[in-house]
Amino acid sequence: MTIADLNTDLEPLYRVCLEDWSPEMKGAGDHKRRWYEKMKDHGLRVKVALDDQGVAGGMIQYLPIEHSFAEGEDLYMILCIWVHGHAEGRGNFQGQGMGRALLRAAEEDARARGAKGIAAWGADLPFWMRAERFRNHGYRQADRMGIQVLVWKPFAPDAVPPRWIRTKNRPEPVPGVVSVVAFVNGCGPAMNLVAERARRAAAGFGDHVRCEIVDTSDRATFIAGGSPTPCSSMAGKSAPVRPRPRRSSVPSSPAGCGSSPSRETPGARGARDLRPERALRPLGTSPEGPPRGESPLSPSSGEDEEAHTLTPYGRSDELNQ
Repeated sequence: MTIADLNTDLEPLYRVCLEDWSPEMKGAGDHKRRWYEKMKDHGLRVKVALDDQGVAGGMIQYLPIEHSFAEGEDLYMILCIWVHGHAEGRGNFQGQGMGRALLRAAEEDARARGAKGIAAWGADLPFWMRAERFRNHGYRQADRMGIQVLVWKPFAPDAVPPRWIRTKNRPEPVPGVVSVVAFVNGCGPAMNLVAERARRAAAGFGDHVRCEIVDTSDRATFIAGGSPTPCSSMAGKSAPVRPRPRRSSVPSSPAGCGSSPSRETPGARGARDLRPERALRPLGTSPEGPPRGESPLSPSSGEDEEAHTLTPYGRSDELNQ
């Protein structure tokens, strides 16, 4: 296995998360390309894991934290790390140590560039980018918003922990119109696909629904009211643009997460329900309704529902691979 820097030959593959075989990626628009062209001038780093035959099986992207959706000083921020786990295309590369090798390479690179530490975000569920996996590699919790955990690993004794940027502003409702605003920073094709499908779903309602996609890769725009995950604002309330997973769809054992990669693409898993008749449901509802006696993934801590936004990515277990 070799860990290499992204080159021009691999850029098209990078923009589709190694899923060049998937027709789903064609619906994600060119958000990723525009985001990459912008962020590579702001210190974005991308490393690729190649097997012994030179085939790319995993990638990691990270950049100076001041260009991310978190606050910090002299830190790098890992935006995502993934290892291809589908039978289609290049095949399943999980279980070969690529995730661990990518993480070590990013840490060494950030340290060599003078960073005092490195941060990452994770979900506190058996889910993609699991916070637990980073903790197993020496990361500690720095901040939290609902299930979204900000973790970090300091390299220097005077390193300052990072913090989430908590935005408060939301678009004002328009009388007589459902206003859908999707916040997209472009770094992940899955979130881009969700936003584009939301746009197309909203178009099916004609003048009754207005859809706007806001580019939050601009730091000032993000701080003014954006979100690091794609979400919509409907009637003045924040609503994540993604299907809420049922409890039955979440593995009962963390060890089982990622052991049997799904054949469905991350983009499809994140956006499969964004049809006109389902895309604009109130948060926490579905045509089938929640399981008897409970709402889907109801917060148990009494926190605001808004704090439990999920990123629309499929499950994987990158750091255990």
